[in-house]
Parts: sequence; C-alpha cells; structure tokens
Amino acid sequence: MKVSIVIPVLNKLHYTKQCLADIFSTAYDDLEIIVIDNGSNDGTNEFVSDLGNITLITNKENLGCAKSWNQGIRRSNGDWIVILNNDVRLPSNWLINLINKAKQESIDVLSPGIREGILNYDFESYAENYMDKMQKAFRNWTPNGACFSVSKSVFEKVGFFDENFEIGQYEDADFFRRCKSASLKMGTSGCSFIHHFGSTTQKTLIKNNPTNYALKNQQYHRYKWQIGLIKRNFERYKEKFLMCYWKYKEKYFYGHSLLEN
Repeated sequence: MKVSIVIPVLNKLHYTKQCLADIFSTAYDDLEIIVIDNGSNDGTNEFVSDLGNITLITNKENLGCAKSWNQGIRRSNGDWIVILNNDVRLPSNWLINLINKAKQESIDVLSPGIREGILNYDFESYAENYMDKMQKAFRNWTPNGACFSVSKSVFEKVGFFDENFEIGQYEDADFFRRCKSASLKMGTSGCSFIHHFGSTTQKTLIKNNPTNYALKNQQYHRYKWQIGLIKRNFERYKEKFLMCYWKYKEKYFYGHSLLEN
C-alpha cells in the first residue's frame, strides 16, 4: 500500500533536514513525501525544492496545522496518510511496523510509541530495543498529534480537519473525537517508535503570537463539543488516571511506556 507522509513546516530548518534524512532512510518501498511550507524565511523552501523527490506546497503565510494538513491530504495519493511533525527522529523500520500493525488489526488511526524531550541517548539502539520489547503494548485511546497514521477511508467517513482552528492546537483532538463518535478504532502501539523533541514550532508561535490563538482554539473546541465544567473535569481526571495506570502497567510488563519523557 502506498503511504503519504504529510509534514507542515515553518522555519526550524535543522529539524526538517534531520526529519527528511530519516524518512529517506525509512524501510518502505511505496512512499510519498509532502511538505507544506507555511511561509518560512530560513531557507526551508529552497532546501526542500532542491531535493526534487518531494511534493512541496508553498504558502506565503502560516495557514496553520488544519489547513496545511488538509492541503497535503488533498494532494496525496496514498492509501494511508501519516501526519508528522518535523521535530522528530525516526528509526528505519518505524513506518513499516506502524502500517503493518494498523492493517493486520484493522486500526483506523494509529500512533507509534513516543519519547519526548532532549535527545540525550543512543537513538538507534534505544529504538531497536524499545520496539522489540513493546511489540504487544497497545493503548486503545486517543493517538498522539505529533505522529499518527490514518487510513484514507477515514476522511470519507468523518471529514477533513476543521479549519476553524487557528494556527495550531485542538484540531487533532477534534478530529480524534469525530473518529471516536464514528466508532473507529484508534490507539498507540509500541510496535513502532519515534523521538519527538516537543512541539518546537508551536512553542515559538505561542510565545510570539499576541492573538492567543491557543485559547481561542480551546474555547471553540469546548463550544463545538459542549464540554462544560463537569464534563471537562471528568475527562481530565479520567485521562490522568488512565495515563498513570498505563504507564506503570507498561513499564511493569515491558520495561518501557508508550509515552516517555
């Protein structure tokens, strides 16, 4: 099956170079790479266009995650779409493991295991050890927005990302809620592994953006899904409990967790 990887970028060229180098080393034959440049001014556009084997979509300004993801999906030819941040490291077999797991177990939306933060360990050996030990680890829960694979048929069932979300934040949560409402199978699997440096672009945008788009997105998300105070607190405490439960269960049985720091 053909896989399309959709990567929105805004500056942070050093991360993009590293990410693309890992993708070029990915053990997957039928692969399409789509990069959406949201008005970078650090040479990102020129670097990506010079590579030649990437579909490059150039926006004059930052259209945000939802619009960029939708642009990439509409240009894609894959049976599976992988939405990916550029601030990641990827072992060679991350993708084939992820897609095979999703196909074999009929999972509609699937994320790999993720370690976040500073890369202060031997990535290749750690990734190999992690995937070997975590093959059977699975959380039947919301995937991770830093990297998730989606069967293209899912977009026919629940639609594309909601472009009312500005810049970034909550567009993935909204999409996952729609998938859950449609009774689609989602989750995170330890069969695959990536390192995520930690939403570096979003942190920069939130710090420098005076419009406080993150708060606007949060309010829109709550309004759209009618998430009042009681429901919000229930979901928050439920998630905290489950995250703690899963973390200790996974470490006890496998030696790792599906979301590590």
